Amino acid sequence: MTGQDRYADELAAIGQRLVAISAELRMPLPAPAAVPVPPPAPQQAYYPPPQPQWQPPQPMQPRETVLEKLGKDGAGSKILAWVGGAITVLGVVLLLVLAIQRGYLGPLPRVIVGAIFSGVLVGIGMWLHRNPTSRTGAFALAATGIAGLYLDVIAATSLYEFLPSWAGLLVGLAVAGGGLALAMRWDSQTLATGVVVACAVCAPVLTSGFTPLLVAFLLVLKMTSTPIQLQRSWPALAIAGGVPPILASIAATGAHVGTDEAWTTVGVAVATWVLGAGVAIVTVRRRPEDPVAIALVAGSAFPALIATSLLERPMSSTLAGVVAALLLALWMVPDLPKPFTTAAGAVGMLALFQTTVIALDGTARTATVLAEAVLLAYVAVRLDRRTPLVASAVFGLIGLLMTVGEAVPPRLLLEEPRGSVPGDLVAGMITALVLGVFAGVLPWAATRLNVLREPGKHPVPWFASGLVLLYGAAGFVLCGALLMSPDETGFLFGHSVVTVSWTIAALVLLVRGIDVLPLRVAGLVLVGAAVLKLLLFDMAALDGMARVAAFLGAGLVLLTAGTRYAKLVASRKISTDTHS
Repeated sequence: MTGQDRYADELAAIGQRLVAISAELRMPLPAPAAVPVPPPAPQQAYYPPPQPQWQPPQPMQPRETVLEKLGKDGAGSKILAWVGGAITVLGVVLLLVLAIQRGYLGPLPRVIVGAIFSGVLVGIGMWLHRNPTSRTGAFALAATGIAGLYLDVIAATSLYEFLPSWAGLLVGLAVAGGGLALAMRWDSQTLATGVVVACAVCAPVLTSGFTPLLVAFLLVLKMTSTPIQLQRSWPALAIAGGVPPILASIAATGAHVGTDEAWTTVGVAVATWVLGAGVAIVTVRRRPEDPVAIALVAGSAFPALIATSLLERPMSSTLAGVVAALLLALWMVPDLPKPFTTAAGAVGMLALFQTTVIALDGTARTATVLAEAVLLAYVAVRLDRRTPLVASAVFGLIGLLMTVGEAVPPRLLLEEPRGSVPGDLVAGMITALVLGVFAGVLPWAATRLNVLREPGKHPVPWFASGLVLLYGAAGFVLCGALLMSPDETGFLFGHSVVTVSWTIAALVLLVRGIDVLPLRVAGLVLVGAAVLKLLLFDMAALDGMARVAAFLGAGLVLLTAGTRYAKLVASRKISTDTHS
């Protein structure tokens, strides 16, 4: 028997066995006995799950270059159509200007001719739109005609004064609304954006620069574009409608300083802010991740803040305060997106700082800025947000620089006084006190928000806060001493009190920090600072009883501190050994 015959017999035997097993499985089960014994479960074959087949990584599609986009079919026609439309709009503007300069026709015929010409372009565009192959040209012609009509209304209102301002704005609202409604009907963001951009770019030529009337016409464009942008989410249209009024209002403020139109300029700046913030709020309610809304809520406030330069106090500080209050209130709304409220809060805190700078002078301004820094740190902890903590640090840094530069300068701590004014000393005391409070509150808030760790891990911020705290405490004591005795005696007595107070504070920190490492480290650092002050400053600057008082007082306190601290450490060690 060959090998093939043996394999054939074995396969036949396996086949017969499978037939027998199949017949056994089809047989009915026997009747159950008194004590049923379950038959053994048949072993099921295990089939491993199918493994996913490896596929080679798909190569990334490269982005189209500018040349590739220009090489597509139809790209040339679009470029030619829109460039031709832009040049045509510019030609209409130049025609109106040239007609004035050369005296062509009369003012009324110029307006009528411009309106007829623009209307014809719109009509041709609507006729071409019926053919799908001609819609690129239809969009360009319609945008050119609508922009020409709007600019014609601006010319009739600003150049020729055929219409009062309010009537011109209403007619412009109708023209822009009709044009943007046509863009919405045709579902063309390009048409809508082209109309708004053409009007915004060419309008300053017809208003002879940046005027309140120009800002008003740009706000009309923003008002008409907002409903469409909310429904269709056209970011290009939102930018084209939102940015020009902001820039034009800022430029108008710079051009109308000291003129009779100052109040009108302030009015349109406030309108720009109110309309921009309102549109941003409505937009972010519909689309929480819209970046244009975030940019507009921040940028729309700047025209109103800059326009405060046209007003006198207290109106300027009142305007800045209103902007700050509303933006900070918007920052507190919990159900708005965090990036949106953060942007509003950042600009609101800038407005708050501007309000303080405008409303107050001298050391009162410095103390208020520091108090606002303390308040922002507390708000950061209450709201569990880091943004106000950053603002607190910025306000505090500015307040520190203002304190060192004006309220409590270093010469007040290092030189004997000459003709100190009691009012300045009182203001210096208050400023130094608030500075010390800020130096203690900021690291506390940063620790609560997990921004800052214990001094052993982040020593530099703690060391800086300690230096600021010591400077504030020294300024408070010296200003108080000079207020009681504004001469050399008060200066010497104040420095003696400062040295002794540092050693007392070190003792308190060491006693309270026997189980707390940061307090213990701070106490030891303060001891070193007190000793350095004794040796480097008090030894040279003080004389007579002031020097003796400083050394005796500091020495006795340090001696007491060492004795008391050693006793506490020993007691703590005995207690630990007993419990163990």
